[in-house]
Amino acid sequence: MAIKSKTKPKKKRLPRSKYNRKELTEIFSRFQKLRPEPKGELMHVNPYTLVVAVALSAQATDIGVNRATKELFKVADTPEKMLALGEAKVGEYIKTIGLWRNKAKNVIALSQMLVDEFNSVVPQTREELVRLPGVGRKTANVVMSMAFGIPTMAVDTHILRIGMRMGLAPAKTPDDVEAILMRIIPEEFLYHAHHWLILHGRYMCVARKPKCEACIIADLCKSKVKTCDVPAPIVPILDQEIPI
Repeated sequence: MAIKSKTKPKKKRLPRSKYNRKELTEIFSRFQKLRPEPKGELMHVNPYTLVVAVALSAQATDIGVNRATKELFKVADTPEKMLALGEAKVGEYIKTIGLWRNKAKNVIALSQMLVDEFNSVVPQTREELVRLPGVGRKTANVVMSMAFGIPTMAVDTHILRIGMRMGLAPAKTPDDVEAILMRIIPEEFLYHAHHWLILHGRYMCVARKPKCEACIIADLCKSKVKTCDVPAPIVPILDQEIPI
């Protein structure tokens, strides 16, 4: 009887970026000059409140989440305090956020898991983080980066959009876009890269009509929907360089 040989599964072929290493280095060098130390916009006071804030941010704006958690985190900044507050009370704090009932349930459930299985300490690995109720891969990546300084790529709607529009990572799924960006971004820029890209998509390369006339990488961008090719100058204002 012939024994069938085991063949390794073929590695998925991902789309190629339209940019070479020299172009990528220039793009991220400009982002670095614009925002040397980019920060996430979700308010938090420790890794635990960051997990909660990012979990609440699904299908909601950072501004809306910050408005709700400002008072919540004053009374519940640990898993134990959140559990003592209870699901109904948590719901009262976050009822201005979309899907708040399910999110309140998840906040209590993830807090309970942190107490029961992690000694109330937020884990640092993606495999452990995604086990928490309401925490997906994107949330885990944000927490790993912002709380623990681990380079990751948290692909939200902004990064997904500009990845395709610019040809930077022309894939259709967040996981594929993440894989491409983690592979092509020069290592020296990787730690801050997801913040630079999110902020670029949120404020410059916006969904309806990109603000190409104010974009610092307009001359390098290979999008088919550009409105101009002249990069905006960078001028120092209040000790932070921003495009005029």
